Amino acid sequence: MRSLSAGRSGDNTGRYVYFRQDYSLPPGSRRASGAVPPLYAFNKGWLIATSLWVVAEAGAGVHNDLMPAESYSAPAREELQLSRADAYARGRQLRRTTPRSALAERSTAHRDPVAHIREQNEDRNQELVPLRMERMLENPFAFYRGTAGLMAMDLARDSHSGIVVAACGDAHISNFGFYASPERKLVFDLNDFDEAGAAPWDWDLKRLVTSVVVGGMHAEYTEREVRKAAQGTVGAYRSALTTMLERNPYERYYMHSNIKFARSLLSSDAQKVLHHAIRTARKRTNQRAVRRTTQMDHDGRLRFVERPPAMTTAPVRNTDVVPRLFAEYRRTVSLDVGTVLAQYTPTDLARRVVGVGSVGTRCFLQLLQSPDGDALLLQVKEAGQSVLQRYGGIPQPSSSAQDVAAHGQGTRVVQLQRVLQAVSDPFLGHLQNDGRDYYVRQFHDMKGSIDLAGLDFVPFFDYVRTCALLLARAHAQSPAAGQILGYLGKSEAATEAVVDWSFSYARQSLLDYEALRAAH
Repeated sequence: MRSLSAGRSGDNTGRYVYFRQDYSLPPGSRRASGAVPPLYAFNKGWLIATSLWVVAEAGAGVHNDLMPAESYSAPAREELQLSRADAYARGRQLRRTTPRSALAERSTAHRDPVAHIREQNEDRNQELVPLRMERMLENPFAFYRGTAGLMAMDLARDSHSGIVVAACGDAHISNFGFYASPERKLVFDLNDFDEAGAAPWDWDLKRLVTSVVVGGMHAEYTEREVRKAAQGTVGAYRSALTTMLERNPYERYYMHSNIKFARSLLSSDAQKVLHHAIRTARKRTNQRAVRRTTQMDHDGRLRFVERPPAMTTAPVRNTDVVPRLFAEYRRTVSLDVGTVLAQYTPTDLARRVVGVGSVGTRCFLQLLQSPDGDALLLQVKEAGQSVLQRYGGIPQPSSSAQDVAAHGQGTRVVQLQRVLQAVSDPFLGHLQNDGRDYYVRQFHDMKGSIDLAGLDFVPFFDYVRTCALLLARAHAQSPAAGQILGYLGKSEAATEAVVDWSFSYARQSLLDYEALRAAH
């Protein structure tokens, strides 16, 4: 049994009202492992909060040009129109096809991880492949970050729930971070969607939980602590999804995350980590990036400064290709953003190396200037086929396939980013050039992340559960989300299965890392 007690936060505006759940548990019983701490807040609708890092706040979001519901759930539209009770019942039925315990099973089929990585490298900029290998071999966690394709191939060989949602495809714990909302507020959410597509929800969750295990082992937490964090991640995902699905799709759509937290509920170490990350993110503005990456040339023109191999001059910087591509990109954004962009002219282009798994793919910085010399930076990043389709073999919805055929993979990334993020960059757009697809976004718009290196266990535990909450919010946008709850049920069967699979895969990932080291 549980009851609700109300009280206002310390905010003297009285804007947030928090509702704590008081649990009365039977003797000898325990709360589900990793359950989201019982703190909820309601503001102009409803909110959900972990007591840790993020409050998800009801408010206006930017979700233009969303794919039809069919694009990220079941193929038959009539199957989407299920009541909560019917969706829950269907999820329960799916346990007969794939028992929850089957989520722990891993295929023993032979595969060659080194050959897989080399195959991925074939279509990349060969000058940058050695740098990709160097970054992947820094440590086992860096290797794991760079092997979303390998994991998708492995997941395809194992049992899954059969419940397909709009999936991130690469939901590891370092793919969450800060960025600015269109209202210039700092938010925390999933970051990159290069691999997004239709896939079983459990693939995303396993990707997340395995990253908790690999990251926790790399941080040298005890095995008991790592298991607690992994269980907490699954528990937080289920608890958050349960709470979100108590609301209707319209209300879920308007949920977005805003940085606000109850200081009394944070450990002093966690407060320090969070405050430092927020301060750093607020400094990482577009204009700061302009100052750090450009300088005036002898003709008084603003130009990128080469810093090989991280940043080099793009071969097409002085051709008519750049204005043409800029015009193509402008046609893919909303009218209001296009009106802003019409007041800028592209003046320089540079190749930029980013990330770990993305090294070797084509990525550029585009410098724009207004007639008064004001500068704006955009990032133009290559969009290839999602690993969920390429290696996972998941058929993508027909409408999504038609969009990709007509406009390229960039449109897939942009559309699914808008589905999965609570609020998105309004400058998101896409273009095609020379047989390759790209998506475009702002560069360094208050982007930042939690530095996981050297993090004590308590803030790490808080952080990974927050990531799980945000993944649940993303999955809750899909029509099939209600079936997930029916499949999970109220026991710990699915939690333990996912955690066991993740520990097993973390060991496999370490073996793959050692194999790549030996090959180089």
